[in-house]
Amino acid sequence: MKVEYYKEYSFSLARDMEFKVFGRGGKPVLAVPCQAGRFYDWENFGMVETLREFLETGQIQLFCVDSIDNETLFAPGDPAQRARGQEAYYHYVIDELVPRIQTINGTGRKLLATGCSMGAYHAANFFFRRPDIFDSVIALSGIYDTHEFFGDYMDDLVYANDPCACVRGMPWDHPYRELYANSKIILCVGQGDWEGPLLEGTRRMNAALQQKGIPAWVDYWGHDVSHDWPWWKKQLVYFLPYVLNDIV
Repeated sequence: MKVEYYKEYSFSLARDMEFKVFGRGGKPVLAVPCQAGRFYDWENFGMVETLREFLETGQIQLFCVDSIDNETLFAPGDPAQRARGQEAYYHYVIDELVPRIQTINGTGRKLLATGCSMGAYHAANFFFRRPDIFDSVIALSGIYDTHEFFGDYMDDLVYANDPCACVRGMPWDHPYRELYANSKIILCVGQGDWEGPLLEGTRRMNAALQQKGIPAWVDYWGHDVSHDWPWWKKQLVYFLPYVLNDIV
């Protein structure tokens, strides 16, 4: 399997940011780590090995990104400042990393965004804000509103980074609704250990999508399904063929 490591300066974040690429081509997949995770977590926890067949057969090319959650969403202090930090991270991914992904990948295909736990939140945030860039999302055990991070505080940047609020507030004639309808939206959560808040968060997002008539595959797995990597591996391998199938 081809593996490449990159360390490049981000003007949005005013620092070097690292990412790693697995595979030679195929559908470009942006993988976001769990809370405050690093670009090497998907490899270290065995997810890359789980996806080996998809990578070696050229079905996907995996781009594992860094996070800065402990400086933004989970940092103490002024919520407005933390929201600005989250927005800067969003712009790093969208304005800087995504063009690099498209150059490295070279297929011209739209991206799949995916992640587990906090990675699922970020993946959903990228997808719902930019369905012109992403045509699919697989979000596993995520929460999709900002109350956990900001409490009752809300400003324009918090709203922009709150997928649930943005979908609920979206006008019926918004052009993104057509893009969503032509995308593949998958939210999955277990009902076992440590999944409680994520289960409720997934239900809230499901309700927002249904309210706006946005088609999505929202899958609730069993009471034995816990918030952990062994289940996320099974879920991603289960859902990935659906995304890679061109039939919507």
